[in-house]
Amino acid sequence: MLSPATADDLDDLATFLRTADLTVAALAEPAVRLWLERDDAGAVRTTTGFELGASGEHALVRSVAVRPDLRGAGDGLRLARFALDRAADAGARQAWLFSRRSGGFWQKLGFARTTTDALATALPDAHQVLLFRSTGQLDREVAWQRPLPASDNFAA
Repeated sequence: MLSPATADDLDDLATFLRTADLTVAALAEPAVRLWLERDDAGAVRTTTGFELGASGEHALVRSVAVRPDLRGAGDGLRLARFALDRAADAGARQAWLFSRRSGGFWQKLGFARTTTDALATALPDAHQVLLFRSTGQLDREVAWQRPLPASDNFAA
């Protein structure tokens, strides 16, 4: 079961996300909302989340990851839907994300490719945007976007 990440989870969460080759910037920031699941031994098995933009209308989906030995069972879609639902619940009307490797996965959820400029304009203060700008990585990223209507319910 997904639980909100707490300060006590941050070290394990960061280690898990690094292993998944995902960004660990600003995990403890208030705008970043993260959830995780642990197995019976206490190891992180899945994570998901988003960062709500300052306007509240845009959310950057981030940290959607499944431990490699658990992939292929539909957890990725469940986690992505959970993040999208929570972002919509928080008032976001547009979901955005960076993904160079998983475009097909995100297209299954209604995402369409967009420009990194569009994403950075919608979420100029998002921690990943700031990080990618400062490192010169922004132009090498692939951005995705989809609307989040108020009536959206992704639960299957």
